[in-house]
Amino acid sequence: MALIVQKFGGSSVANMERVRNVARIITETYKKGNSVVVVLSAQGDTTDDLIAKAEELNPHASKREMDMLLSTGEQISIALCAMTIEGMGYQVVSLTGWQAGMNTDSAYGNARIKRINTERIQTELDKNKIVLVAGFQGINKYGDITTLGRGGSDTSAVALAAALHADLCQIYTDVDGVYTADPRTVQGARKLEEITFDEMLELASLGAQVLHNRSVEMAKRYNVNLEVLSSFTGNPGTKVKEVVKTMEKTHVSGVAKDKNVARLALIGLADEPGTAFKIFSLLAKKKINVDIILQSIGREETKDISFTVARGDAEEAKRILEENRDYIGFKSIEMNTQVAKVSIVGAGMVNNFGVASRMFEALSNAGVNINMISTSEIKVSVLVDERDADRAVQAVHDKFFSEFGGNN
Repeated sequence: MALIVQKFGGSSVANMERVRNVARIITETYKKGNSVVVVLSAQGDTTDDLIAKAEELNPHASKREMDMLLSTGEQISIALCAMTIEGMGYQVVSLTGWQAGMNTDSAYGNARIKRINTERIQTELDKNKIVLVAGFQGINKYGDITTLGRGGSDTSAVALAAALHADLCQIYTDVDGVYTADPRTVQGARKLEEITFDEMLELASLGAQVLHNRSVEMAKRYNVNLEVLSSFTGNPGTKVKEVVKTMEKTHVSGVAKDKNVARLALIGLADEPGTAFKIFSLLAKKKINVDIILQSIGREETKDISFTVARGDAEEAKRILEENRDYIGFKSIEMNTQVAKVSIVGAGMVNNFGVASRMFEALSNAGVNINMISTSEIKVSVLVDERDADRAVQAVHDKFFSEFGGNN
């Protein structure tokens, strides 16, 4: 008998028919003799609807009260699903994050899991019950409900799988698995049978929306046996693991697009030691993450530095830098929020010559101009104009994955 953790996203439980479908998947897994723990997200657009209601009443509501509100979405899902399973004749119990022992820090709205007390869950499993857990939430040391931020239910599921030493963690979503690109927007996208943790982490961090990067980080750290699959088709999914069979052959595993990007450029900086430290330490103190960085060669004792941040952080980053203009020493600052990041990811790229040049060739042939470039051992990212992003992704994907597109 195996212990299986399953997670179902908001689209999988969006209406009553889909809740019944999820209940069927859960009970079929249980009938095979498995112990089953299930994490559910809020139904469909519930979280967005709750946020809209809060903003209508108080646009500046505290993060603590927002967590109190938003946590209710997942509680609706687990209660409805538990009632459905109960009606099918199975023993089941629904638990909130705090009832399930999910202890977090006190960063309301984006809390981190500190530890999980699995005693309550284990007690229910020992009674042969199916256990449903509200994803995306926990409790802090003050007894307050906290939420885990974007992708929090993925993180809840992987954390539970690690804490319970589960045999398998299945992430059910609205696509069949991990694809070479978003199959909803890119023609010819192919499903991958397996992908490494490192590749999946890069794709998740670069805009692929199948798994959240925090959940992948945790799965890699605790070597969780992870599978991504569809709650609608019943087809085999994609295994996410440390080592894959095709690792030596891999050039590029996927193409990702991220439109949540803004570029800032500081013009006329003094070409002297410590300038970059001044800039990025100021941003780090405000927890603003910086991604691609490009520094020009100094001329006439000045240089320029360009970098990218999340679009939601752009205005604050600009304000911080403007307030410290004299301390940093720059002539002007430029901000562009109409940009996007397009990336290729592959574990074998570092040992395969010409991968980056093929990407640049594809973009050139498509008439897409590159603003910035960033590389690592398993990725190449470029910054392009937002209006070119979809065309860029399709061109790059065709280059590496179409039957006429080379030897990837």
